[in-house]
Amino acid sequence: MKLLTQNIKSLIGCSLLVGLAGCNAVADKNTSASAPKLIPAQTGSFGDQGDGTYINPILNADYPDSDIEQVGDTYYMITSKQHMSPGMPILESKDMVNWTNTGHAFPKLSWAPEYNWDRMNGYSFGTWAGDIAYHEGKWYVYQIDYQHGLMVTMADDISGPWSEPIMMLPHAEVLDDPGVYFDHETKKAYVIINTGLKHKSPDNKIEGNENYIYEMSWDGTKILDEGKLVYTGMGAEAAKIYKIDGTWYITMAQWTMGDYSTKPGVKNPKNDRKQLILRSKESIYGPYEVKTILEKGKEFNNRSASQGGFMTAPDGSWWYMHQLIQNDDIPFQGRPQCLEPVTWVDGWPIIGFDEDNDGIGEPLKRYKKPINGYPITAPKSDDDFSSSKLGPQWEWNHNPRDSHWSLTERPGWLRLKASKVLPNNSNHGPKINEWTNNDGSDSDFWRAPNTLSQRMMGITTGTAVAKFDISGMKPNQLAGFVRYGGVFNLLGVEVDANGKKHLFYMDKMSNKTKGPEITGNDLYVRTSNARDQATYEYSFNGKNYKAFGPSFTIAFGKWTGDRLGFFSWNEQRDTDAGHIDVDWFTYDYDGPKAARIAFK
Repeated sequence: MKLLTQNIKSLIGCSLLVGLAGCNAVADKNTSASAPKLIPAQTGSFGDQGDGTYINPILNADYPDSDIEQVGDTYYMITSKQHMSPGMPILESKDMVNWTNTGHAFPKLSWAPEYNWDRMNGYSFGTWAGDIAYHEGKWYVYQIDYQHGLMVTMADDISGPWSEPIMMLPHAEVLDDPGVYFDHETKKAYVIINTGLKHKSPDNKIEGNENYIYEMSWDGTKILDEGKLVYTGMGAEAAKIYKIDGTWYITMAQWTMGDYSTKPGVKNPKNDRKQLILRSKESIYGPYEVKTILEKGKEFNNRSASQGGFMTAPDGSWWYMHQLIQNDDIPFQGRPQCLEPVTWVDGWPIIGFDEDNDGIGEPLKRYKKPINGYPITAPKSDDDFSSSKLGPQWEWNHNPRDSHWSLTERPGWLRLKASKVLPNNSNHGPKINEWTNNDGSDSDFWRAPNTLSQRMMGITTGTAVAKFDISGMKPNQLAGFVRYGGVFNLLGVEVDANGKKHLFYMDKMSNKTKGPEITGNDLYVRTSNARDQATYEYSFNGKNYKAFGPSFTIAFGKWTGDRLGFFSWNEQRDTDAGHIDVDWFTYDYDGPKAARIAFK
């Protein structure tokens, strides 16, 4: 990135029929297809408001570290997702506000054994902030695994298939956050990288991370030189390169530390992360002028705003997508995405609105949409598992044990087989370090393969419901519904050694509360949240629900917001016996959702 397209095709409106064609729901498997129930598109406390305006965050869920590539009249976004598999979600939009799933750039985290189901030792690592580029008819996604180095994967089509990653630089030389640029005027390609302190000499007295620019081969797969230092700053990272009217610009996120008792990235309202921009009219290597162009404002309490990418609309207006980060008490949903207008003043961009007249922009809460005429959409959530391919909203906790899940053994259902819990030692499960919390990190849950989940949406209210068939469960198996991010909370079924089934709730420290015996095959689980307080309910008929377990607090952790999904493991160390089948999953939340056909 980034050659911004100026001659974007004019946009046209979409009919409801077109909107429905892109939705994820299908007719009820047990209902006549001749009379499907249509659920109209909805609005809520964030995103498209249906009146030509939007409310930030437009993606109020765990979609961190965005990068944008604009091709014609479509905008493509990647976001990081650490140890989740598949990795590096890809979304697309026609209007910058309504985003839908496209896929993932890494079908598996295939480059290191710690991401496999038999290790689950890669928490918080895996795919970090990356860069997406479209170059000479081919798609590229770059990212740096903190423990392994700079890599690139490629595809002829944005939906894949994506190539096996090519390693370009070892982790001994780079830290994180690559940003690439293909200069079609000179036929040279570049990547800027936060190298941290890895090359820092005693002569560089500036505190913080060094950022180097490396020249790449024109095919974007090889590094050609040793790199040149262009900027040093406290926590400086997430750089993106732009060339606009012959002037070089580099955006950069940087910490302003008000409290040195915590490290960058650790929650502390005194520590602010701002967006900088570097400008040079001479060379990509500088010298550069530096200006702060975005900082936190009154709209989002103490949440810092930075790290993202520029876009242009057909009318020539400029826009910026960025994340809110985790330095306050709110982000139990993760790191969401905001959209801001950009105003150019004397060759410098101001992002958002300069609310205090200091020449630096702050995020807006509500604004007019960049482009009108497209229907309300959102990333997929509901699923009846009628497809033979897993929906793009779902991700596994580490690479799954593919022999232990299926969408075809019982068509129309997701089957999750039990798997043995991995050993509790330093080679398996979470490591206790600066990237994780240690509350309950030695629990079986964190070492149980085949946990499948999707993101929660928003921070106000939400309710998810799933229907399970528990007839295939075996002695010593535990299976059911999980909410987890920094902590986990489970509601499910435990089978004792004699084959009796009981409802159970488990908290983040693995404390288990035993519930009533279950004699039937059907179990419905419902979980609701009001802000960060959540509850579980259960039913045997899908109509009458009873609360079970306490109200619990959902939390951000391991660089992950709260998630909704399913688990299945067997406590007996020498067996994988048992399975649970999921019929359907629905999720209603206080935010935008596309028009859809109900399946239950």
